[in-house]
Amino acid sequence: MASVLTGSHATRKRHLRQAKAIQAAIANRWHRENPWTWQQKHLEWFLTMQTHQNAQTTRSYYLRTARLVVARLGRHWQLKAAGKVGTG
Repeated sequence: MASVLTGSHATRKRHLRQAKAIQAAIANRWHRENPWTWQQKHLEWFLTMQTHQNAQTTRSYYLRTARLVVARLGRHWQLKAAGKVGTG
């Protein structure tokens, strides 16, 4: 991911930390250890289901990280900002 990371040291560290969290969640749920095997639905699942209890700012940061992962993979997926999952 280093090739698509820009910004301050803290920002780069946050993206790497969040990318590892995304990878761990997808590996646990979908048994896809390698990001090169991911499909768009895997990232959309993460952004919708795994971040629904986070603050809007945190979800926005995860969306940015997911978009960087997509760029690094060379894919052209359009990831949308995930809103809170409703219970009714």
